[in-house]
Amino acid sequence: MTLEAAPARHTPRKRFGQNFLSAPGIVARIVAAIAPQADDHVVEIGPGLGALTQPLLAKLAHLDVVEIDRDLIARLKDDYSAAQLTIHEGDALKFDFAALGNKLRIVGNLPYNISTPLLFHLAEYAERIVDMHFMLQKEVVDRMVAQPGGGEFGRLSVMLQYRFEMERLFIVPPGAFVPAPKVDSAIVRMLPKPLESLTVKEEQTFARIVTAAFGQRRKMLRNTLRELISEADLEGLGIRPTARAEELAVGDFVAIANHLTNFRLPGEGRDPVAPL
Repeated sequence: MTLEAAPARHTPRKRFGQNFLSAPGIVARIVAAIAPQADDHVVEIGPGLGALTQPLLAKLAHLDVVEIDRDLIARLKDDYSAAQLTIHEGDALKFDFAALGNKLRIVGNLPYNISTPLLFHLAEYAERIVDMHFMLQKEVVDRMVAQPGGGEFGRLSVMLQYRFEMERLFIVPPGAFVPAPKVDSAIVRMLPKPLESLTVKEEQTFARIVTAAFGQRRKMLRNTLRELISEADLEGLGIRPTARAEELAVGDFVAIANHLTNFRLPGEGRDPVAPL
């Protein structure tokens, strides 16, 4: 199966957010960035027509893939043996990555329509992951790696940067896909941080603070967090009550959350975090 011929074999489905990578040069750059070794436990999310699957298997003894499209699953079974490829049929958003064990290297061209919730889902398995390399909408990647002080820095930035070291590797133009999306894409590398560096005492409180702070991002913290922490307590933590959420570093959100952990929050006992 060649990359050039593959797109003619399947009609992309909008409901699955399918845009198939069809540029050999881009594929080679992605594989080089991943640098797979023969015995690595690599998991590909959304293998599609096999643009990455084929070159990955040229370097790996075995590959796990997670795919939801039954037609594509049938084609993968025709193209690869069970010894080469283990196909996990289903939705990656609901998939239990813990079932695959530890030291996972996860890769994929993620559908734009589920990229953010999927990233949060994968973060739940960070302890089992060595690294992750994803193709995502460039706008999403820019938000993931954004630094405080700009409009791109937000809830996604804080929640992922707390758990991962991230780097945008390179941009992929629309013409590298069939069908071509209307926006640029980018490759991002995500490395889970060591557990000893994760100092949040209660993750639910941390998530609640971040969600509240960015819920009305143009407002000052003294307004967005007024039901959770006093201006005096913010000042005691070295944080200006007149600051806006985008001005805070990740460590500032950690400090606020840890300060509140020993206090009873309104609505405690219920999940206060907005759906992803």
